[in-house]
Amino acid sequence: MTDVGVALLVQAVMTTPWVIPRAPGLPEATLTAYLLTTLTVVPLVWRRRAPVAVLCAILVTQGVYGLAVDGPGQTLPYNGLVALYTVAALSPAPKRQITGALVFAVVFPSVALNTGEARELVFSLIVFAAAYAMGRLTHTRQAYTAAVEDRAAQLEQANRIEAEQATARERARIAREMHDIPSHAVSIMIVQAEAGPVAVRSAPERAEAAFDSISETGRDAMVQLRRMLGVMREGEPADGRTDAPREPQPGPAALPALVERVARSGLDVGYETTGRAVPLPLDTGAAVYRIVQEALTNVVKHAAARVVFVRLAYGPDALDITVTDDGRGPVTGTAPSGGHGLIGIRERAAAHDGTARSGPGPGGKGFEVHVTLPLGQYQ
Repeated sequence: MTDVGVALLVQAVMTTPWVIPRAPGLPEATLTAYLLTTLTVVPLVWRRRAPVAVLCAILVTQGVYGLAVDGPGQTLPYNGLVALYTVAALSPAPKRQITGALVFAVVFPSVALNTGEARELVFSLIVFAAAYAMGRLTHTRQAYTAAVEDRAAQLEQANRIEAEQATARERARIAREMHDIPSHAVSIMIVQAEAGPVAVRSAPERAEAAFDSISETGRDAMVQLRRMLGVMREGEPADGRTDAPREPQPGPAALPALVERVARSGLDVGYETTGRAVPLPLDTGAAVYRIVQEALTNVVKHAAARVVFVRLAYGPDALDITVTDDGRGPVTGTAPSGGHGLIGIRERAAAHDGTARSGPGPGGKGFEVHVTLPLGQYQ
C-alpha cells in the first residue's frame, strides 16, 4: 500500500502540466502524452520488490516519451528520482553502485537531447546525487535502528535468562533452608521422644530434660521458620510493622548451642575451634552453621553413632569444617531424606566458592563430612 501511495503521489505531481493552462507556443498537453507519462509512473508500484528493474523500466519509458511524443515536460524527473532513491536504499553494494553509475552516465545524453545547457546538466547531477545520498542515509538509519532493536532484544533475552537463573538459585536456596530447619529439629525431637518413655521408667529426671529439649528444639525451629517466611514475604503492612523476627541467621557463634541441643539426644558431641577466627559475612556465617547443622542431622538420623566430633579450623586462606562420627554413615538408598542433606552441603559450599566431600572417616571407620571455604577475601 505504501508503494501504491507513492506512485499515486508522483502521478499527481506529474499531472500538473495537464491541468494548469499553458502559454501559447508550448507543446500541447495531449491525452496520449498523459497516458505515456502515466506509464512511466506505474513501475513505482513494484519499486521495493525489484528496485533496479523498476528504475530501468522508468528510464526506458521516459526515453520513449522523449523521442515519440512532443508533450509537456516536467520540472523534475520525479519518478526517476524516487526509483534511484529506492535502489540506493535497498540494493546490495555492487548492484547499487553499477546502477547509480549508469544513471549518472545517462544524464549527459539526456541533457544534450533536451537543452544542452550546462545549467541543466549541473542541476540534474545535483538532484540525482541528492536522491542517491538520501537513499544511503535511509539505509544507514534503518540498519542502525535494526541493530538497536536487535541489541535490545538480546538484552531482554539475557535479562530474562538471568532472572530465570536467579529464580532457580533462590528456589534452591529456599529448598535448602526448608530442608535444613525442619529436618534438624524433627530429627532431634524424634530421638528425644523415643527416649522419653524409657527414661520415664528408669530416670524421671532425664525424661523431664528430654521433654524440655523437645520443647526448646520446636520453639527454635518455629523461630527460624518464621524468620525465613518473613523474609520471603513480598510486602509488609502499611505501618511498617511485621511479625517476622529481624535477627540475623545463626552463624559460627551459635554452634556451641547447636552442639548442646544435639548432645541432649544422647550423642557424645565434641566441638573444637582452631586457628585465629575471622569475622565472616552474614551469609557465609549462616552457611557454616547450616553445614554443621545438616551434618549433625545426618548423624542423628542415619549414622547410628555414639560419638560425633565437630571441628572448625581457621587457616591462613580457608576455613575447614569437619564433622566426624563413629557410626555407619548415611544410608542414602533408604533414608527418608533421599540424600538431599549431603547435596545441600555441597551446594552451600559451592555458593561460597568452596568444596565439600564426604566418605569414610579416619581409618575407614565411621563417616566424615569435610568442607573447605576460602577466607582470603575476609582476611
